[in-house]
Amino acid sequence: MTASPVTQPPLTESFLPADTSTALDEVTVGGLLARRARECPNRVALIGNRHGTGDTARLTYAELYTEATRAATGIARLAQPGEFVALWAPNVVEWPIIEYGAALAGVTLVALNPVLTLDELTYAIEHSGASVLLHADRSRDYDLAAVVAELAATHAGLTTVSLSDTDRWLPADADPAVVAAAPVDAGAPVMLQYTSGTTGNPKGVVLRHRSLVNVAKLTMEAVGAEPGAVCVNPLPMFHTAACVIGTLGPLWLGGTAVLIEQFAPAPVLEVMRAEKAKILFYVPAVLGALLAVQAASADPAPSLDVVMGGAADVPASMIESAEQTFGASVINLFGQTELAPVLSATRPNDSRADQLHTVGHPLAQVDCKIVDPVTGKVMPIGEPGEICARGYQQFIEYLHDPAATAATVDADGFVHMGDLGTMDARGYLSVTGRLKEMIIRGGENIAPVAVENALADHPRIAAVTVVGLPDEKWGEVVAAVIVLTGDSDGLVEELTAHARQRISPFKVPSRWFVADALPVTPTGKIRKFAVRDQIDTAQLREITGAAQ
Repeated sequence: MTASPVTQPPLTESFLPADTSTALDEVTVGGLLARRARECPNRVALIGNRHGTGDTARLTYAELYTEATRAATGIARLAQPGEFVALWAPNVVEWPIIEYGAALAGVTLVALNPVLTLDELTYAIEHSGASVLLHADRSRDYDLAAVVAELAATHAGLTTVSLSDTDRWLPADADPAVVAAAPVDAGAPVMLQYTSGTTGNPKGVVLRHRSLVNVAKLTMEAVGAEPGAVCVNPLPMFHTAACVIGTLGPLWLGGTAVLIEQFAPAPVLEVMRAEKAKILFYVPAVLGALLAVQAASADPAPSLDVVMGGAADVPASMIESAEQTFGASVINLFGQTELAPVLSATRPNDSRADQLHTVGHPLAQVDCKIVDPVTGKVMPIGEPGEICARGYQQFIEYLHDPAATAATVDADGFVHMGDLGTMDARGYLSVTGRLKEMIIRGGENIAPVAVENALADHPRIAAVTVVGLPDEKWGEVVAAVIVLTGDSDGLVEELTAHARQRISPFKVPSRWFVADALPVTPTGKIRKFAVRDQIDTAQLREITGAAQ
C-alpha cells in the first residue's frame, strides 16, 4: 500500500517538520537478512551472474544467508571489526553477498567503481585506509586483476583477494562464533561511499546500518511496492541507488533482486518478461534505452507496477512514455549519497503535475528546509534556495575531512545538499539546479536547469546541458552544449527563437556548442566541470548564427 504524506496544515515558510507517524526499524543490514531467511527461507532472494563464469545463480533467502555468513567468516579472517574492506567488482552476484557478509562481520565496506584507473584506485585505498581489497578479475574488457597486481606491488600492507579465490573469502562453512558476534547496533558504520565526483576529487561518505535499512524501507513503502515483488536492478552496485534501494529495497519487501551484470536494453527487457518483474530501478539513460528498444520490438512490453529512480532530471515525456509502455507508476526519487540516498519521492497517487514536475514529498522521519545560501535564513514558500535535510539517514562524516563535514552540516544538524529548489505549502519539492552551477550574468542568477528544460523538448536536440562561461562584459554568459539529432544548419536562430518563447531573454544562451555525447557519471549525472574543460580546450565545435 502506498504511504501518502501525512496531511498537515499548509506551511507558512519552507520548513517541513519530520513526519514521525512511521517508526524506524532498529535493525542492522545483516540482521534484516537473517530475519528474512527465517520468515521466507525458500523464496528466491537473489538472481545474478557468478563471477568469472557468467553462470546464473538463483539463491533462496536461506541460501543467500548461508553464503553471507560464509563471506562474513572469510572477511573476519582477513580484517578486524571496524576496519575498512574494499570491494572492486562489477554487478556480479558476489557483490550483494559480500555487502551482507561485510555487515555481518562488522567491517565497513568501501564500494568502488570498477572503471577506476590505477591512480583513482590508489587514492581510494589510501584515503580509506582499507586493509583488504576484494576484487573481480575482469569487468568487461578491463583487467582488474592486473591493476590490483600493480597496486599490491607498492602497498605491502594491503591484503588483496580475487573473488575467484573463494577459499579465502567464502570458506566452505560459516564460523558460528563470527555469526554470533554479528553487530546489533544500527547506529554503527557499515559502508563508505565515494561521491560521484562531478566537481573534482571524491569525498568518502560514511553511512550507518540504520540509514541504509530505513531508507530502503521508507522508500518502498512510500511508492506502494508490493511484498515479495521481483525487482530488476541494472544500476551499478558501487552506488547507493543500487546497493541500497536496488538491493535492500527488495530485501525489505521479502522479494527477489535480479542483478544485471552488463546493461543492454534488449536482454534486460527479456529478463523482465521471463522473471515476471514488477519493479524496475532506473536512471534516465537506462530507461530511455529500454523505451527505445521496446518501441521497435514486436515482443510485448513487460507489465510492471513501479518504475523508480532518478539521479538526473527526468523529462516529463519519458515519465509518460514509461507509464504507457509498461503500465507502471513512474516514481521520481531525489536525494544524494550523503542521505543514503533518498530524501523525497513522488507517489503513485500524486497529481499529474506533481508526478511530472516535482521530486515529490520528503520521506517520513526527516526534517526538510529551503534556505538562503548566503544567510541561512529559511525562505518563504515557493522562493528558491538551497535544499537542506536532517534525519536518521544522513551520513556520519566525510572520512578524514572534518572541515568538509562542518561545511556541509550546519549548527542545527542539517545537511546542505548543494541543490537549489523550492518547497510549496504542502512540502513538495521542485529542484531548480545546483548551487555551484548557478550562472550569474550581469547580477542576474540563472539556474541552468531552467534553460535546459526550455531546450530539451526541441526535436533537433537529443541531449543538452547548460554552463556558465567567463565574459568580460557580463561576468558570465549562458552557454548551451547540445547533442544533435541531425545537422546544425540554421540551428542557432531556431533554438534562440525556441528559447525566447519559454524563458526570459537574459537566460537565452549566447554561445552554442555541439558534442557527440555529454560526459556523465555512472549514475547519469552530467559532469559539468568536464564540459567546461572540453570548451576551454577547444574539444567542442562552437556554432554561430545571426540571432544571438
